[in-house]
Amino acid sequence: MKKLTAATVLMLCACSGQSTTPGSTGHPSPATDTGTVFNTDTQATTDSSAQPDTASAAADSGSKADSGSQSDSGSQSDSGSESDSGSKADSGSVMTPDASGPVDAGSTADTGSVTKLGPKFVVVTFNTGTTDGLQHDSDGDKYGKDQVGISDKHYGNGLSWLPAVEAVKTFLAGVKPDIIAFQEIFYSGNCAQIPASAKKGFVCETWKKGDPTVAQVLLGSGYQVACHPGKSDKCVAVKKTFGSIKQCKNADFCLEGLDGKKIENCGGGARVARGTIALTDGSELTVVSVHGTSGIKGDDQKCREKQVKQIFVDIDGKPGANGKRNIILGDLNVDPKVVPGSFDKSVKAWNEYVGGKQKFQFVSAIGKGAPPTYAGLFNIDHVISDAFKGGCYVPGVTKGKAAVYKNVYFDHKPVVCTIGDL
Repeated sequence: MKKLTAATVLMLCACSGQSTTPGSTGHPSPATDTGTVFNTDTQATTDSSAQPDTASAAADSGSKADSGSQSDSGSQSDSGSESDSGSKADSGSVMTPDASGPVDAGSTADTGSVTKLGPKFVVVTFNTGTTDGLQHDSDGDKYGKDQVGISDKHYGNGLSWLPAVEAVKTFLAGVKPDIIAFQEIFYSGNCAQIPASAKKGFVCETWKKGDPTVAQVLLGSGYQVACHPGKSDKCVAVKKTFGSIKQCKNADFCLEGLDGKKIENCGGGARVARGTIALTDGSELTVVSVHGTSGIKGDDQKCREKQVKQIFVDIDGKPGANGKRNIILGDLNVDPKVVPGSFDKSVKAWNEYVGGKQKFQFVSAIGKGAPPTYAGLFNIDHVISDAFKGGCYVPGVTKGKAAVYKNVYFDHKPVVCTIGDL
């Protein structure tokens, strides 16, 4: 992710009514990154009873993790902004889950049993990248100034630091998602080009050809992983007992295993991609993974607007969300309910297709009062659907939900939703 500059933070906070501490740089503090409590008990979309807390321990130095995707160096948030009302977060078509909390919609991979779609299943979106804009030297771990520079130069700031990888692995073992979308996750195939001096403490330290990717290490052999065309840092994974990705012909991993198309002058590769999930109950659903272009300049906004059009109008002659049942999830890099459409054209595009009387609704909390997922300020990571509703929480923000990692590393927080049929 690109560095979130003080100027950008101040501009976005001015739009949103947020404020930064006088004299601060505008970067999130370590406390913000590692578990700031945000009381969301009053929000319909927050499932405070969801998965058990999984505060993750750092990896031991002997752990092996090798990869998942070359990080996109551009992922700076551009969110925040003036709210049209003082009301709390808009829950859209969302229902509050029952007291039993999230239900793991399938048996664990080693049982080999078949998952039925059932009333509830778990979806997650997680931008696992880092940035040099955090106070990495403040927590006393081994990820300091030197490692920050190595991560930026050689790993594209994608998830690659071994202790952070182990923390996410522990977190996901507790959540047991049926579907997950990753953004900014390092691809281990690039380890061959990284010098030995830049490998200590990172996934490339122990990597050898043929090892699992970071995404596979995080999830284990019970998942199929497929990545965006031309964007190996953006991937979707599906629990094998829940379903399989039809575009991916390998049972375990496909580097370019989703439908997608590059938008000219909007960076390399596809930032929007579609996966058709053949469920083990014989039905199908469509997953659209999105990582919106970062930045607040006019060209950045135009790119995000075009990405929204790919989702709802045309990505390959058909809308990205072209199934009978669709789930859209990822890092939008804009807050569609807080940033005014007059400020950002992509906001107008999102609101044209999602919310209100449209068939697509936000499942995750949206608007003023929604739990922040980026930099402790902005709500830009979301789950959207035309067929499912449910409740969501943000680890490290939602009351009672521990942060994924105790140290300063991630600039985003995941969104975990337990959803079911409308």
